[in-house]
Amino acid sequence: MTGSAAAFFRAEIEQALGIPDLPLPAVHESGHFGLSSVFHVSELALATMAAALRELAVLIGHDVITLDRRRVEFWCGMTVTPEGWTLPEAWDPVAGNYRTKDGWIRLHTNVPAHRQATLGVLGVEARRSAVESAVAGWEGDALAEAVTAAGGVAAAMTGLASWSAHPQGQAVAGEPLICWDHCDAAEEPPLPAFAGDLAGLKVLDLTRVLAGPVATRFLAGFGASVLRIDPPDWREDGLEAEVTLGKACAGLDLKRSEDRRIFERLLSEAHVLVHGYRPGALDRLGYDAERRRALNPGLIDVSLSAYGWTGPWRERRGFDSVLQLATGLAEEGMRLSHADKPVALPVQVLDHGTGYLMAAAVLRGLALKRADGKGRRARLSLARTAHLLASAGRSPPLPGKAGDDGVAMQAEETFWGPARRVVFPASLDGRGPEFSRRAGPFRAAPAAWPV
Repeated sequence: MTGSAAAFFRAEIEQALGIPDLPLPAVHESGHFGLSSVFHVSELALATMAAALRELAVLIGHDVITLDRRRVEFWCGMTVTPEGWTLPEAWDPVAGNYRTKDGWIRLHTNVPAHRQATLGVLGVEARRSAVESAVAGWEGDALAEAVTAAGGVAAAMTGLASWSAHPQGQAVAGEPLICWDHCDAAEEPPLPAFAGDLAGLKVLDLTRVLAGPVATRFLAGFGASVLRIDPPDWREDGLEAEVTLGKACAGLDLKRSEDRRIFERLLSEAHVLVHGYRPGALDRLGYDAERRRALNPGLIDVSLSAYGWTGPWRERRGFDSVLQLATGLAEEGMRLSHADKPVALPVQVLDHGTGYLMAAAVLRGLALKRADGKGRRARLSLARTAHLLASAGRSPPLPGKAGDDGVAMQAEETFWGPARRVVFPASLDGRGPEFSRRAGPFRAAPAAWPV
């Protein structure tokens, strides 16, 4: 890596992970960046993926990492292109940015319950024109608070300075990029040998769009046995082909006693738990950190929140696009681009970057456990990754918008039909990931470890 932003990201990430007492593998980069942003989006994407790859190489015994910069950017977006079929629209028609009395607000309505909460506050039907008219009569902060109180997801646009002065912004700035907790030593279940890949590693995946699924997809690609568990009615329209690659996807209702017994057995057998429930949600289901540790003392437990783990907004729901407005990124992009509306990052790097950091934390936790036998907890957040991105300064936007540049694609057979997917941007000693399970629908597999 070259450049001050790249060096800054690498130093911050290495500090968060801890530097192992082993030589780090060489990283060879090629290609060019093509995304344009006022922030160092591409450098952050590269740094986080490189961190996961370094941790993987150290754990399973590889010496050389190669990375293609342009394909790293593509793997922070949609990687799959259907052939002869179409993906559902990933965004609900109501979701998006709206003008308020005093600025802008982001409404996230992809989840039906969140859409219902938002429309209930506004008192309108699910028509964009009706929502626009209703939102125009509100001040941004007041509407965001009302939607949040009703169980929806929204954030008023703020600037970087205002976010830094906000109690939640201050809380996030005071948190480490990865918050570590040591747990107990445990011999069961024994760790796999990790001879060249992650074969034998059992990963229980309780994550949703999008950071957590990125982490577990990475682990699955390099040999881990990933079992994703979804509740009965959860949907991620348009994203299943992205987030299920390499995984077995089952369904459980943790409010049913029989499903709870199945879940507890799976948790006791797992080496790794990755979860993206907002703080307090698993606790209310009876699976707080203490209970998880009791079920599996040596677990590597890696979790994600939207707004961090401390501060007044710690239990607030959030997604990448919403955090971009809440943390000042969209306003800064609007200001520096001389635009008349919020400017989104060119890819959802808060999600993807945090996802690769989660994968890196899993792998570092496993390496530490192999050394001392102890389980670990690691906590990350989208807001803290946003703070990392903003802290690296600004980037002169590239002129124009890059196309696909003839990026390398490969054929793939999904559950829905044939497709092409961007070739994964990295390899270890010349070997890239191998996804043993095709992308498929949620809840299509039994709630048992895949074989």
